[in-house]
Amino acid sequence: MDKFAALNAYVAVVEADGFAAAARALGQSRSAVNRLVITLENELGVQLLNRTTRRVSPTANGTAFYDRAKSILSDLAEAERDLGDTGRDAVGRLRVNAPMSFGIMHLGKAVADFMARHPDLTIELNLNDRFVDIIQEGYDLAIRIAEPQEDSTLVDFRLCEARRVICASPEYLAANGTPQHPSDLRNHRCLHYGNLSTGGMWRLNGPDGSTGVHIDGAMVSNNGQVICDAAVRGLGIALTPTFISGPDLQAGRLVTILHDYKPTTVILSAIYPPTRHLSAKIRLFTDFLIERFGGRPHWDLVE
Repeated sequence: MDKFAALNAYVAVVEADGFAAAARALGQSRSAVNRLVITLENELGVQLLNRTTRRVSPTANGTAFYDRAKSILSDLAEAERDLGDTGRDAVGRLRVNAPMSFGIMHLGKAVADFMARHPDLTIELNLNDRFVDIIQEGYDLAIRIAEPQEDSTLVDFRLCEARRVICASPEYLAANGTPQHPSDLRNHRCLHYGNLSTGGMWRLNGPDGSTGVHIDGAMVSNNGQVICDAAVRGLGIALTPTFISGPDLQAGRLVTILHDYKPTTVILSAIYPPTRHLSAKIRLFTDFLIERFGGRPHWDLVE
């Protein structure tokens, strides 16, 4: 059995709601398409379609198999296209997911520049701060900012370190004093990013090893820009990534403190499924991201 021909026939039948329409779309006879689907069902040992005199519809197993078959055929077509398009520009659609603040402040502008270079490529950029299963939700690529992880189901293309600092406004420090040790943070108003994996604890590495401090969350938000804005207004001390606070640090609206104590490292990465590794659009986009954000990015040029 030509398994790819059978998969193609089955997908066509489901999408056309019948054998006759699928046969016309494929340029084959109705009996040939029917024979391919029956052979596929026999090979799998599962009924994929409910057949009546009026209509054809997938079974529960058939619906699940359709999704997988569609993905397989799409990956095959993309691989063939990429091999044929070696040295030429990418085409098609690129679905990207990224965190909200980073997407608004940095990635959106980068995507616009990337699109200007590759006008035949359509970009779908979705921004949110929840965890996204890129395989289940059909993304080609996701930008993640997290501690280094090993995940054999995904390709982790590391772009740069996303450095974090502890900072406050000069006005807050003048009024409340400057902490000299992490334990001093317990006596200060702290502005807390609610999506930290450590919960209400700030974990810092310093001369005396790793230190965890449970902070007083004078403000808790699931958005880093909100936390940074509150710190600029003098409302407390924040642990914030420099991709958000960099401009305020460079302008002196915020200053770093506790220089001997560093927050745990997080990495800015492009994550994509292994099945996408041959894709020209993924290759071009990751090359562009390393060009744009690799090394020490512009927002991190602060103490």
